[in-house]
Amino acid sequence: MRALRALLILLVVLGGLFVGADRLAVNLAEDEAAARIKSSKGLAEQPSVEIRGFPFLTQVAGKELESVDATLDGLTVQVAGRDVDITEVDVALEDVRLENNLSSAVASRASGSARISYQDLTKAGAEGATLSFAGADRAAKNQVKLDVNAAIAQLTLYSTLRVESGNTIALHAEDLPDLPVAEGLIRGQIDRKLEVTGLPEGLELQKVDVGDTGVVLHLSGSDVALIG
Repeated sequence: MRALRALLILLVVLGGLFVGADRLAVNLAEDEAAARIKSSKGLAEQPSVEIRGFPFLTQVAGKELESVDATLDGLTVQVAGRDVDITEVDVALEDVRLENNLSSAVASRASGSARISYQDLTKAGAEGATLSFAGADRAAKNQVKLDVNAAIAQLTLYSTLRVESGNTIALHAEDLPDLPVAEGLIRGQIDRKLEVTGLPEGLELQKVDVGDTGVVLHLSGSDVALIG
């Protein structure tokens, strides 16, 4: 009985040491991944990275992580050819393959979201109009407010946002004033198709939602490179 008890105590101690070593290793790996993402994406601040699944060391040995979550701010993309910072970027990656002697990580599947402020979206492509939040009722219809400096008048209108093929956000003005020249002049000025480029490779724009502080992009894709 004493020998059995001693063996059990030894196993508990070894198990505790393994868990401690495993958690230390995952913390170091998260810090290293965050530093590499910051460097490769040119971020001002280090992102947050969380590697899920236990044990971590056996996942590394098998060169595949169960899932990884990353949160970052200030990722630069291009909207209609102009640099725009997207913020509140949250990405969930699944079945992450570790490649090139663990120097790169590629997710089989990934999904996430990011935000573009109304100010940045206005600068990117709404010539002659200022975009802003239109209230909860309009937001439920995926509409934003447009203050338009049109040739015929100063107008307040609303535009519906939707995603078209090719990572493109389309703005379509609704409820135009009943004026003979309104359709051509106003719609020609404020209806826009804004292509979003520079997203992390493998991620594609699926839909957009209107929020109180900006437009939320919903993304998903496959073979998404986290590092490398």
